Amino acid sequence: MNIWRSFIEALESLISNKLRSSLTILGIVIGVGAVIAMLAIGQGAEESITGSIQGIGTNLMFVFSGGSEEVNNPKPLTLGDAEAIADPFQAPSVIGVAPTLQGNAEVSFSGESTVTSVIGVTPDFSPVRNFNVSEGEFINEVHMLGQAAVVLLGTEVAEDLFGRKAGLTGETVRIEGQPFRVIGILEEKGGSSFGSQDDQVLIPMTTAQARLIRRSTRDSVDVIFIQAITAEAVPQATEEIAQILRARHRTAIAEDDFTIFNQQDFLETAAAITGVLTIFLGGIAGISLLVGGIGIMNIMLVSVIERTREIGLRKALGARKKDILVQFLTESSLLSLSGGLIGILLGWIISLIVGSIAAANDADITPLIGMDAVLLATLFSTAVGLFFGLYPANRAANLEPVEALRYE
Repeated sequence: MNIWRSFIEALESLISNKLRSSLTILGIVIGVGAVIAMLAIGQGAEESITGSIQGIGTNLMFVFSGGSEEVNNPKPLTLGDAEAIADPFQAPSVIGVAPTLQGNAEVSFSGESTVTSVIGVTPDFSPVRNFNVSEGEFINEVHMLGQAAVVLLGTEVAEDLFGRKAGLTGETVRIEGQPFRVIGILEEKGGSSFGSQDDQVLIPMTTAQARLIRRSTRDSVDVIFIQAITAEAVPQATEEIAQILRARHRTAIAEDDFTIFNQQDFLETAAAITGVLTIFLGGIAGISLLVGGIGIMNIMLVSVIERTREIGLRKALGARKKDILVQFLTESSLLSLSGGLIGILLGWIISLIVGSIAAANDADITPLIGMDAVLLATLFSTAVGLFFGLYPANRAANLEPVEALRYE
């Protein structure tokens, strides 16, 4: 019996039992659909996170206080540290340095209020972090020297307080009860792996130190953002920064009391997390494929019992063991392959629905269905059909013709 003949007979057998065949492939359909959808959502989440991180800048670095667990009482980062890093003779690979103070505070206007992130910044924050204003002006040296009570609003904060994002320059808001004049609105940036970049307000560093965000020492800062001259210069800039801070903090070898992150570190961490999440979700969805495979085996065993006399007659007329084996394996493979193809369509539909729900809720996730996921699901579903169809097919092939013809 050739393969094409086996395929035709398997198709005829399945069509003659439409309801049973449909119920059998349902488990495969659900399993493949779930695998496709989960992998698409996981890949979409990874693309969203890595895209947000890359959007910050490939040559941006972050310096935080605190290093290895063995270091007790790490020295805080200071404005002096930032000035030393900005020195082109000490760190020639660095082009921009922006120290910041960060905290949370209540911002209010005319009975409306919101709790948001308040960041004390210097004028260098704009070019280093690529933060621009859609109206008004950015914080400048005059504001710094005068400890001016001025503020830049993120678009989410502006929307919460005023119900609009434009025409707000000159208004006065209160931060922790203190009046601040709005000098501009930040350009909308959207969400990122660090939270929404629009749900924050910026004030001059000197104002933050004197009136809102107090630290253990006057010149302490929370984070120093550093821009290297190019993305390729990041490793060299990292080493220069480390040498400067080690000398200033007088730390022992391998006992740094600071941590330097760059975009590649964040990308690797994000990729690792989303990769594990995708595998976890895909593994859970894959369980339903195994359940579908067990369903195929059960139905094929029932089919062997029902067709015992037919098998005996075929063998009596000269059908070989191999012919019977191929016939039943073809049926089980056809069941699983049909379920796999329908499951791919189901997974695509689920991905579209999830993408629409995410877009409606302003979540930056676009499920991505890759050819690798489609091929994996198709091959796996076919393998499931072959594996779980092997036992029933072998059982059918090993039936003795005389006993099979006698079977009632």
